[in-house]
Amino acid sequence: MTRTPQSAQTTEAVKRPGRWLALSVLVLAVLLVAVDATVLGLATPYISEDLAPSSTQLLWIGDVYSFVIAGLLVSMGSLGDRIGRKRILLIGATAFGLISVLNAYAHTPELMIVARALLGVAGATLMPATLALIRNLFHDPRERSLAVGIWGAAASAGAAVGPVVGGFLLEHFWWGSVFLINLPVMAVLVLVGIKLLPESRNPNPGPWDLLSVVLSLVGMVGVVYAVKEAAAHGFAWATLAAGLLGAAALYGFVRRQLTMPTPLLDMRLFRSRGFSGAVLADLLTILGLSGLVFFLSQYLQLVQGRRPFEAGLAELPAAIGAVVAGLLAGRAARRFSVRATVSGGLAAVGLALAALTVIGQHTGYPLLGAVLLVVGVGAGLSFTVTADVILSSVPKEQAGAASAVSETAYELGAALGIAVLGSIVTGVYRDFTGPAGTPAAAHESLGGAVEVAAHLPAPSAEALLDAARQAFVDGLTLAAGVGAAVLLAAAGAAWFLLRGQRLEDGVEHP
Repeated sequence: MTRTPQSAQTTEAVKRPGRWLALSVLVLAVLLVAVDATVLGLATPYISEDLAPSSTQLLWIGDVYSFVIAGLLVSMGSLGDRIGRKRILLIGATAFGLISVLNAYAHTPELMIVARALLGVAGATLMPATLALIRNLFHDPRERSLAVGIWGAAASAGAAVGPVVGGFLLEHFWWGSVFLINLPVMAVLVLVGIKLLPESRNPNPGPWDLLSVVLSLVGMVGVVYAVKEAAAHGFAWATLAAGLLGAAALYGFVRRQLTMPTPLLDMRLFRSRGFSGAVLADLLTILGLSGLVFFLSQYLQLVQGRRPFEAGLAELPAAIGAVVAGLLAGRAARRFSVRATVSGGLAAVGLALAALTVIGQHTGYPLLGAVLLVVGVGAGLSFTVTADVILSSVPKEQAGAASAVSETAYELGAALGIAVLGSIVTGVYRDFTGPAGTPAAAHESLGGAVEVAAHLPAPSAEALLDAARQAFVDGLTLAAGVGAAVLLAAAGAAWFLLRGQRLEDGVEHP
């Protein structure tokens, strides 16, 4: 419903001076997270060669960050509502930069997994705080839509800058250098943020319930771990126990929130069909995309033989499409409707993923580039509008917790996507038939096969690499088909759940 415009004095208060400069600081925080997420994919072949992780350890390196961040986002978003979103953003950014050094100098797979987990703890403070601060900086809904679009475009730009800069670094330095690029961004963010960002918090927050924090973390990690292990190795008693423990913890978390006078997360938010529909759309979208994104850099480098910098440039169309679509998404949603914009974007991504089911080892770049462009446009439209819907559905005092729910869906989808789709790729890959006497390490990962081939006679090496690459592509195309089905299902769900949902037009009270 359109609100009545306020007086000139109120409108001036609504349009906080310096809000766009403050947004630039939040953009830096988004870049920090987006660059880190994308450079890992490029660095994976080098990490695989240097640290020699097993296929399971390689998946853990890829998804433990998402496990931890998914388990802590709600807690950190709620903590920001209590102690101040600016404060937790600056603390988290500092920790993120420092822990990046530990990632850079990890010398064993186990240490790398621990470093990624610690980075997840720091990362959990960043994204909810940035969206919550946008909610409190921009009270004009049209300005907020543009701000959210810029926020989303920054994430996409980071996804573009990460591979290009990371590719350059990988060609001239060791793989750990891709994590050190976080340090200058972190330094600028903290120094400028201290001056420009306004502090905001819930004026009546209530206590921060430690038991709820533990239940949330145990629940998320337990459930996602069980899904990952079941997808990779089938059901086992340990896997079932982890899943049941996680489910029980999440049930206890929900029950506790419903009985607390000031819960960590107000479960009544989910009564809003628009809020629930937007969260579900985000979860399914990332689930369908993330596993493929994780393996795409390996396909470009290890299957098609592209250099890291070239592989980074090859992924640019997705980021360009997402940037443009994110900036136009709010206008499109107001003109055509929220559900048409979100569902249309998701359907476009689903059809693009379906096109990947026909790729081979030597597929030309025009098809790959077109697919990536469509994926970027569709995801940019969907994510920007769902973020706007989620922020608009809650009072600004709960912006941190609501933003955390959105980001939890994103990270949970990423973890599940890497676990399920990544396990499909790995499962198909492991069964390839190589030359007689092929070492077991070649079946662990494609990077392992490349390393083994380097020590074999030329005919055997060529036969091994051809078989391994074909198996990897077979797994990738199967995972692409599953991802396409998930995205098309998400488009259908969004069409029904977001029925009648509209973005606000009137100015609200600050």
